[in-house]
Amino acid sequence: MSQLALPLRLADHAVFTSFLSVGNEELVAMLMSLADRGDGHGCWLWGPASVGKTHLLQAVCDRAGDRSVYVPLAMLVDAGPQVLEGLASRELICIDDIQVVAGDSGWEAGLFDLCNQVFDAGRCLIAAAAMAPRECAIALPDLQSRLLRLPAFRVRQLDESAKASALQLRAHHRGLELPDDVARYLLHRSRRDMASLYRLLDKLDSAALTAQRRLTIPFVKDVL
Repeated sequence: MSQLALPLRLADHAVFTSFLSVGNEELVAMLMSLADRGDGHGCWLWGPASVGKTHLLQAVCDRAGDRSVYVPLAMLVDAGPQVLEGLASRELICIDDIQVVAGDSGWEAGLFDLCNQVFDAGRCLIAAAAMAPRECAIALPDLQSRLLRLPAFRVRQLDESAKASALQLRAHHRGLELPDDVARYLLHRSRRDMASLYRLLDKLDSAALTAQRRLTIPFVKDVL
């Protein structure tokens, strides 16, 4: 797993096999191709919180290995744009939450330099933000121009039935069986954004391992 010279790790679950691609099939296929070959400028992923942007960026890095680097700007904003130095040596640079530094002249200058290095070297930049490129409050026109070169893909949200399937896929990836009735119960007893549902699944996984129990509705009721 790729790391900066900072204590950053990819999440163990953030791989393509644990991402339910319903509604995002074209995007996932393209990202897998980029991870395998690293050709093309890259792309821009956008959408609201909890739709899987971070998961996909980290899955690219997991698949590409040391050819890649994951850069979570929401975590690194206080460290300053110097963290971008040297990143263009990687074939794939995955930058998360780019909107958090929009309007900051220092960060924008650093990103502009990085974009120039990446594109000039024929490498790949994959950016993620809460909004489409033209809606991101980038103040530096030259940086905005570079970022607009990236094809933009909206990460689609899952519907209710797909959310249950996504929970079951994540559970299966962790070696846990999540029956249909339990998945439906969780959807109706908790917040329905995927980040909250996955945190709940983590809690249940830990409790089931400690108690050596299967996930049943009575057991889930006890845990909750």
